[in-house]
Amino acid sequence: MIRLLAVSLLTLLPILAQAQERVVNVYNWTDYIDPYAITQFERETGIKVHYDVYDSLETLEAKLLAGHSGYDVIVPTNEPTFSRLIRDGALRPLDRAHIPNLANLDPALMRYAANADPGNRFGGIYLWGTIGLGLIPARLPPDLPKNSWDLLFKPEDAKRLSTCGITMMDSATDVIPSVLKYLGHDPNSVAMSDLMDVQRTLLAVRPYIRNFASSGALEQLASGETCLTIDYSGDVIQAASRAQEAGHALVTYTAPREGAQLWFDMLAIPVDAPHVDAAEAFINFLLQPDVMAGISNQVHYPNAMLAQAASRPPIDPNWFTIGPVSPEAERARNRMWARFKAGH
Repeated sequence: MIRLLAVSLLTLLPILAQAQERVVNVYNWTDYIDPYAITQFERETGIKVHYDVYDSLETLEAKLLAGHSGYDVIVPTNEPTFSRLIRDGALRPLDRAHIPNLANLDPALMRYAANADPGNRFGGIYLWGTIGLGLIPARLPPDLPKNSWDLLFKPEDAKRLSTCGITMMDSATDVIPSVLKYLGHDPNSVAMSDLMDVQRTLLAVRPYIRNFASSGALEQLASGETCLTIDYSGDVIQAASRAQEAGHALVTYTAPREGAQLWFDMLAIPVDAPHVDAAEAFINFLLQPDVMAGISNQVHYPNAMLAQAASRPPIDPNWFTIGPVSPEAERARNRMWARFKAGH
């Protein structure tokens, strides 16, 4: 009997140790937090932060959908990953009683995020931005518009810029809705005729695109390797800062007048998170105006704090969000994107 009791205790020890463990395992984008926020959280709560990073939504999604990732807090983008994780039952609904600082988020921005998360049940906005054009004005012909998708999607304009270099994001999810909007179609359209319009538009400018970048467009723009890129707003602002520090030509960002996609990175908890209490404490800590202000200052993306609404970029009525598409439609878009990259 004593021997059986000893064996039972030995079996329970790892479980008891995990239950008493004061850690939170965070999985976030590369270079996407203020390091001081982590130090401050650990000091105030006694909870140790184990912080890992990824550079693509595909990496994040693969780990989450495989299950038992071990992560407590993740930061998926609203489309396509956040909505898909919700649909697949991979996320835990947020307990607002344990995360009261969710009330600090701007209701107007949360309504945009609700396109991916009806009722805002599974996530709170971490940071947000738009998808538009990063450019080096001094290297562009003076007669070309600096605030239009024409620079990228109009063949005669793209041809003139090909000598100084055009970088295209390697992301069907980010680019195709922008082309649809530029062509006057619904950015969420899955109609084959609309996708054929997108394909014709992209193939017409394919000869003038120097390279594709899933990451690294920031460095190419900052160094002057390319003069035009479609990219996230905050990445272009970071490129502008790096270019200035290095004494390179001025880099600017524009949300094109025809419309720019608005995106949100969401704080969420996996359904099988091992430290839910610590995850809730971490999210609640981040969603304080002073903490989020420090993060925005560090990474150059706006936050969604209601208290800071006056100091962030206003929402342009031409900006748009996208909703989830069916797996079949997504496969059709990806096939079209592959043909575009191959040039046929």
